Amino acid sequence: MQLRLHNSLSRQVEPFRPADPDRVTLYVCGPTVYNYVHIGNARGPVVFGVLVEALRRRYPRVVYARNITDVDDKINQAAQAQGVPIGAITERFAAAYREDMAALGVAPPDLEPTATGNIDAIVAMIGRLVEAGHAYAAEGHVLFSVASFPDYGRLSGRDPEEMLAGARVEVAPYKRDPGDFVLWKPSGDGLPGWDSPWGRGRPGWHIECSAMAAAHLGETIDIHAGGVDLQFPHHENEIAQSTCAHGGRTFARFWLHNGMLTFGGAKMSKSLGNIERVHDLVRAHPPEALRYALLSAHYRQPLDWSDALIEQSVRTLDRLYGTLRDLGLEPEAAAGTAIPETIEAAIADDLNTPNALAEIAQIAAETRRSADPEAARALGARLVAAGRALGLLQQSPAAWFARGADAGDEARIQALVDERAAAKKARDFARADAIRRQLADEGVLLEDTPQGVRWKRAG
Repeated sequence: MQLRLHNSLSRQVEPFRPADPDRVTLYVCGPTVYNYVHIGNARGPVVFGVLVEALRRRYPRVVYARNITDVDDKINQAAQAQGVPIGAITERFAAAYREDMAALGVAPPDLEPTATGNIDAIVAMIGRLVEAGHAYAAEGHVLFSVASFPDYGRLSGRDPEEMLAGARVEVAPYKRDPGDFVLWKPSGDGLPGWDSPWGRGRPGWHIECSAMAAAHLGETIDIHAGGVDLQFPHHENEIAQSTCAHGGRTFARFWLHNGMLTFGGAKMSKSLGNIERVHDLVRAHPPEALRYALLSAHYRQPLDWSDALIEQSVRTLDRLYGTLRDLGLEPEAAAGTAIPETIEAAIADDLNTPNALAEIAQIAAETRRSADPEAARALGARLVAAGRALGLLQQSPAAWFARGADAGDEARIQALVDERAAAKKARDFARADAIRRQLADEGVLLEDTPQGVRWKRAG
């Protein structure tokens, strides 16, 4: 099924055809690791992870890179405040990022380049830009000359003067033009630095991704993705650097941008102090419900994050897993079942995850309506396969309803449920009510079903 994606460069949904069907390349801008990331930072990895899996179902080899920015002024500030090397900060928060993404069901990328691991490639790219006249050295800095690249502004659709007016740029006396941006900056005592033809220093943020993408994927890549907040200046600058460093070759054939998360209608950001950290959320809520919530709106649209959204996602997954539980169906039973065409069609339509989720709900409804046990199990397997395309419904129903309880706690709860059933049978309603209250106080809810009493964790 033909994959169609919205290309930010053309502002149109286009059929996706890789330059080389035997090697599809995708680069996603990763985190700057100086603190825990907020839930808005997780939207791209979740959505573009769905894209990666869709590509893998269509092409024999997909190379997916997501970088780690591990040298940055914010990292330097955090390291200085704590009196530790930058590696102590970056290693801790890179590990936390991987852990949090794994909790959300985000598979690791094929490649995870770091800025500090690619300094030679960064210096070499800057050298090519200087040699070609697209960059210049000034007072220990090296800057890209925006005027040397006539197509600057094509991605964001605004002319350089308009972009400059709306952007936070450093106006320094060593710049030829206020819009010129830093490729290399000097490092004094106490700051991390590397030797270069322009003196000891460290890279600017934008050049890092250009150099890492080229070093690990090639000079022209199929897809570059990230948050819409990166479109300018970061991605605009990447295009300028990469195109000029590679003799005018196209840097990325497709540009994909996910919309921002808002919180109470305001953009979620550290500067506003209205963030919800993934590290906290995955400990307070079922991570799969957080993933479901992130997929509930089209990736290019804003998504307003709230407790109500999380609660609705939990209730929806309760119904879906309840359908599988009533069938006694484990995910392994659907291993050979193909992803339904309706799901593939929704994903192929510019990653339309809301439509895919609606199709999943429809399959679940058909499953519950089926009076034929064999047909119901086949539909249940189809439901699990549908969820697979979005990274959902891949744990056992018992694990979902246990909400992460360990095996011993799960057995204890089940023993209390059984004791309550025995008490009711013996007409010891006082004891039965006491057990229900005890379980409710622990956040365990009981459900009477035709198959008997079932329990689940609240929230």
